[in-house]
Parts: sequence; structure tokens; C-alpha cells
Amino acid sequence: MAKKTQQSRNIGINVNAPTKTCKDKYCPFHGTLPVRGQIITGIVSSVKMQNSILVKREYSHIVPKYERYEKRTSSYAAHCPPCIEVNVGDKVRIAECRPLSKTVSFVTIEKIAEV
Repeated sequence: MAKKTQQSRNIGINVNAPTKTCKDKYCPFHGTLPVRGQIITGIVSSVKMQNSILVKREYSHIVPKYERYEKRTSSYAAHCPPCIEVNVGDKVRIAECRPLSKTVSFVTIEKIAEV
């Protein structure tokens, strides 16, 4: 029998599939995890968790009383499959998925830029 090469599946989002393969069941490309909902772009702030990262996103919030904008940040915990290698400072795109743990409800789908 010939070994079947593992191909990445179409996740329904226009992103570049990773060139590496993995056997992670929570990988949207090589596993069975469906993605849906929000797609967020942010910067990786921590890679200290096992198979997970922290992504910070900056956005502007209007203060009506002073007619000014203030800069706010929010952080998201996201699962990072082994086929997508990221470091602190990389710009990544994460997509919403079902809850994987108490805090993780996003999965990394693309690494946009390096440090």
C-alpha cells in the first residue's frame, strides 16, 4: 500500500495554507477543527503556553464627551498548531472556533509578517 500524503484541507477562508504538516487534531488545516465567526489580526505578545499564544489587538475607542479617540488593547488566547511557527512580535491572523479550553476560543490560521 502506498502511503497517503497529508494535504491541507480548505477551511473556507482565503489564507495561505502552511507548508509544514502536523498531526494536531485542533489544526484547522490538518485536523478536524472547523472555524467560524470573527477573524482578528494582531501581534503575538507571548508564546509561553503549550501550543497556545497570546495575541494583542489595538483599536480606537471614541470618547463622546471630549470628542476624542483613545487607544485600547485587548488580548486573545489562541491555539497555535505546530505547522505554523510564530515568535513574539509576529503579525498573525486568528479565527474564532469552538472553545478548546477555559480561555482559548481562537485558532491561528496565518502568519502575516515576521519581526
